[in-house]
Amino acid sequence: MRALLVEDDLAVSRGIVALLKAAAMVVDAVDTGEEALELARLYDYDVVVLDLVLPDMEGYEVVRRLRAARVETPVLILSGLNRPQAKVKAFSMGADDFITKPFDREELVARIQAVVRRTKGFSQPSLTAGPLVLNLNSREVTVNGQEIHLTGKEYAILELLTLRKGVVMTKEGFLNHLYGGMDEPEVKIIDVFICKLRKKLAQAGADNLIGTVWGRGYVLREPSAATARMDMAPAVETTTTAAAA
Repeated sequence: MRALLVEDDLAVSRGIVALLKAAAMVVDAVDTGEEALELARLYDYDVVVLDLVLPDMEGYEVVRRLRAARVETPVLILSGLNRPQAKVKAFSMGADDFITKPFDREELVARIQAVVRRTKGFSQPSLTAGPLVLNLNSREVTVNGQEIHLTGKEYAILELLTLRKGVVMTKEGFLNHLYGGMDEPEVKIIDVFICKLRKKLAQAGADNLIGTVWGRGYVLREPSAATARMDMAPAVETTTTAAAA
């Protein structure tokens, strides 16, 4: 997952960034509403974690302007304001969840995962596609009940594809989610990750889940839809010295 954190308290921001990164999320952190609005319009985030008290505008205004700009990214408010009126106003502006400070670290991660699942149309922690089951909480992947061992990057790619099932993801989009614009390798590394991921899934009996849309990127579909609508030829395998994380 890729999260945008909007928090002007540096100590709190660093703590949350460390927490979310430990939960295998890529995090961009900013301390003003204007920066948050700019990044949320430019990049495809899974969630925005937003403080209500910012130096340049209220968090309510950030939410209002995001929704006015038709940015549908879920917003989780994280604020020291615990009055019912604050929550009602946040929800009326278009926020998706509200947690008051101080917060429990595990609860914050769980609530982020839950709000992302709901907005992607999943009600359970386990995401499914044919025989594939991916558990967001434990980060376990199984095919027909058999556990599949993935590297960190392979899991991140599969999670991204599963959360956006049926949506074509570009290679640039994968790089943004995997690296957040920091120390990005060449785009062809995505082909390598996809190739390795396909092999592991196929060996477990879940081939033909990840399709190639030539000239655009990759997509994960349910098996029946994949075989009927996609040219499922795998990406050309390349030799690279880049190592999967």
